[in-house]
Amino acid sequence: MAQHIDPTREAFELFKSLPRDEPIQMLNLIRYREKAAYPGDHPHAAKGWSGEEAYREYGKASGPIFERVGGTIVWRGKPQVTLTGPQEEAWDAGFIAEYPDAAAFFKMVTDEDYRQAVVNRTAAVADSRLIRFAKAGGGKGFA
Repeated sequence: MAQHIDPTREAFELFKSLPRDEPIQMLNLIRYREKAAYPGDHPHAAKGWSGEEAYREYGKASGPIFERVGGTIVWRGKPQVTLTGPQEEAWDAGFIAEYPDAAAFFKMVTDEDYRQAVVNRTAAVADSRLIRFAKAGGGKGFA
């Protein structure tokens, strides 16, 4: 089974081609590594952290940058069972991050402090999905 940690160049190019001046929501599905996989020379390498602990460190380090660009978490949950979809795609965490516009997301991922923080995410994550949505109105029905 293929693992997905970072966007492919093609996916990121497609993301960049979409409008940058409208609100977006990003669905994040995360499966943690059992043991974090830091580079040997990283200060956290010898700590013996789990993937979940390394992801918490990522959140702590990247959170101020996320907030500075106007990001908010609009929903967070712990997956329990996949009713429709591949059963091997089990997730440890899921959340939806909202940005005031796609430009804010770009600002975050190109921030030098964020680039230093993302090593924690890479060490933490065994597999993930990151899906961009255009923000849509609510309502009572599914359509």
